[in-house]
Amino acid sequence: MTATSPQLTPEQYQAQIETVITTLKNDLPTLFEKDISYNIYTSNIYFTDPVNTFKWKFNYRIIFWTLRFHARLFFSEIYFDLHRVQQTAVDLISADWTVRGTLRLPWKPQIFFNGSSAYKLTEHALIYRHEDTWDRSPQTILKQFIQRPSASNQDER
Repeated sequence: MTATSPQLTPEQYQAQIETVITTLKNDLPTLFEKDISYNIYTSNIYFTDPVNTFKWKFNYRIIFWTLRFHARLFFSEIYFDLHRVQQTAVDLISADWTVRGTLRLPWKPQIFFNGSSAYKLTEHALIYRHEDTWDRSPQTILKQFIQRPSASNQDER
């Protein structure tokens, strides 16, 4: 929708939010396997997480392609466990999730971290900003790849 698009009624806005929530619930659990739907995002979507920051839908599409590519290349199994998606403010949808998987290395190291996503919405209930936070630093997550399993590593999960 453009800046000249008519305002949504409160009912239309809430219906669009429900569409966004349903789309996220359907897309996120399989983001390592298949592409997501991009019609719930603005063309100038802004994304940030602990290692990336960029703008525009083209770049947003590339990050999801990259996630799928690297998941297939480096992991024998990888999962995006979606725990919750809900509207937490008039213009905000929040999601809580866990990434877990097994790397294709002889000692089969495990990756595991929790995260949350905040999706800010326009007046047309489209996502214009996506901010991810993780419960561990990128360095701590990378260390999971190179460390061989031990009792103390298992306790962190």
